[in-house]
Amino acid sequence: MLHQLLHTWLGWVENWGYLGVIILMAMESSIFPVPSEVVIPPAAILAASSGKMSLAGVIIAGTFGSWLGSSITYWVALLVGRPVVHKWGKYFFIPPDKLERAERFMHRYEAGGIFFARLLPVIRHLISIPAGIIRMGFAKFSALTIVGAAIWCTVLAKLGEKIGKGLDPSKPIDPDELVKSVKGQSHLVIGIVLLVCILYFVGMKLSSHKDEKPA
Repeated sequence: MLHQLLHTWLGWVENWGYLGVIILMAMESSIFPVPSEVVIPPAAILAASSGKMSLAGVIIAGTFGSWLGSSITYWVALLVGRPVVHKWGKYFFIPPDKLERAERFMHRYEAGGIFFARLLPVIRHLISIPAGIIRMGFAKFSALTIVGAAIWCTVLAKLGEKIGKGLDPSKPIDPDELVKSVKGQSHLVIGIVLLVCILYFVGMKLSSHKDEKPA
């Protein structure tokens, strides 16, 4: 089933161009399990090989789609509130305990938490929910989401461009091999992002302990 979905999503990118990228990245940034690794890299490959799209256009479309999906999730979470998410969240892999941890995380790391979450797989599509529930300012949420998404889409686009140079343009793109290739080459990037995140959160924790000391 996953293999068929990958083929379908890849077809959207090939046939719909920027619109396909926007729709799929909007899904990826909400509760739908669309891997960005099968959206941006093939779009970048198509941009380099066919001229139907530009690399900058792919990055902009991916960033806009990420913001759109995140914004929809943010407003849904803000409007329906915690009780509804508590009741129905488990059907979307968001049990109450995970939601509570996410809320505590957002209260403590607000701006930095949103920014770094946009760079990390899996966390990306969940962070908008606690942001909406705690009523984080939408302008701030949007700015951090756009910057983080732009960085991630640029990384994936560059990886796609690099991978595309080693592909035979006469052969169709195999989505399974594409995802495998992207993940294989993105480990270093993800590792660096994780290291920066760890340093940031350790710094926040140490500074909070310092602030708690009596004068």
